[in-house]
Amino acid sequence: MAASEHQPVLLAQVVEALAPPASGTAVDATVGLGGHARALLAARPGLRLLGLDVDNAALARARERLAEFGERVTLVQASYWRLAEVARTHGVAAADCVLFDLGVSSLQLDTPERGFSFRHDAPLDMRFAADGPTAGDLVATLSEGDLVHLLREFGEEPRARRVARAIVRARTEKPISTTGELRRLVHRAIGSARGRIDPATRTFQALRIATNRELEGISPAVEQAARLLRPGGRLAVIAFHSLEDRLVKRALRRLSGRCVCPPGSFACSCAPEPLLEVLTPRPLTPDEAEVAANPRARSARLRVARRAG
Repeated sequence: MAASEHQPVLLAQVVEALAPPASGTAVDATVGLGGHARALLAARPGLRLLGLDVDNAALARARERLAEFGERVTLVQASYWRLAEVARTHGVAAADCVLFDLGVSSLQLDTPERGFSFRHDAPLDMRFAADGPTAGDLVATLSEGDLVHLLREFGEEPRARRVARAIVRARTEKPISTTGELRRLVHRAIGSARGRIDPATRTFQALRIATNRELEGISPAVEQAARLLRPGGRLAVIAFHSLEDRLVKRALRRLSGRCVCPPGSFACSCAPEPLLEVLTPRPLTPDEAEVAANPRARSARLRVARRAG
């Protein structure tokens, strides 16, 4: 699917779950190409939207897509980690609804030179924003032990040791500089594709998450969103893999007043707060028709909460 044909995941469910008022303020903390934002603005003619995204190329496309809504839209290049700060800067004291659509976007996957996908042989970059170390830098500099930890922690790769050892051995002969080189190396280390999922998928996921430090900002951002909501306001979070969803679930649980400390802890240290009411004991998922139309929606999980009070 080309980026121009981007299909927002769980679109109808998101608009229904957020229940935006006829007029008020919505915050899309990962505005991407603007698909969810456009649906929210079209559904509520008096709604204003503040959109954040760290990817400047995505923001440029979102500006085009949302241009018809004029001054109702404010777009800012910033990570969702900075949600509270950006809201203050732009005069949003309280929001009626906040949305997070986590993970990699269609634009990023379908732009070969950005190196997110092994479907094209491209530089091993994977950065959401054009600053900081690339995935290639991590492959070139991390020790074997650190690579094993990264692949297990962020990729849930059961053969992390074999992949890490292969990377370290190969880079002594020549730099691993492209997505194709890395994919072929992983295949040699653990075998070629036998099923629906390519064996290199977990390695690429792990490197992307580490390159962009994706997971460490999720819990703080969800808490910032909970505090930004006005009483009765809604929060919706779409996650695409178990690592993201686990962090979202834990954050919502703690912010609904429930302890998330490990079983057997001597005393609670997680400081639970009854800020939210969780509306989805189990996450919402795409139906068969949506998955058939957009296979990338297959792993999406939507969790929704309402601000108490």
